[in-house]
Amino acid sequence: GLELSHCVGTNSLGPAVPWRSGGPCKMKRVRTVFKPEQLERLEQEFLKQQYMVGTERVDLAATLHLTETQVKVWFQNRRIKWRKQSMEQKAAKLSQFGVIQPASADSTDIKDHEEDTVDVEL
Repeated sequence: GLELSHCVGTNSLGPAVPWRSGGPCKMKRVRTVFKPEQLERLEQEFLKQQYMVGTERVDLAATLHLTETQVKVWFQNRRIKWRKQSMEQKAAKLSQFGVIQPASADSTDIKDHEEDTVDVEL
């Protein structure tokens, strides 16, 4: 299952920030801290293929001692980072040639791939 921290605001780590409205106790997911070896392997797999599905994802998760969901979300977040970097490189190349790119292009490109936009980190 998912690890959840205790009620938000009951520790001394900072101000209470509601994760979800409603109820007196608001739970917040605990962010996964990947080991360097896990990150290296995840990056290697991402270089081979940007989408990890089915038994490949299950096998990779087992090898890295992670849940399938953690691997899935890592790949989703990595694809978002990859797209952002690609857009920035494209914009830099265009600016070298004096071509001005419309400011709204970034937000529409990302929204076209809404199935991958995941802020949840496990």
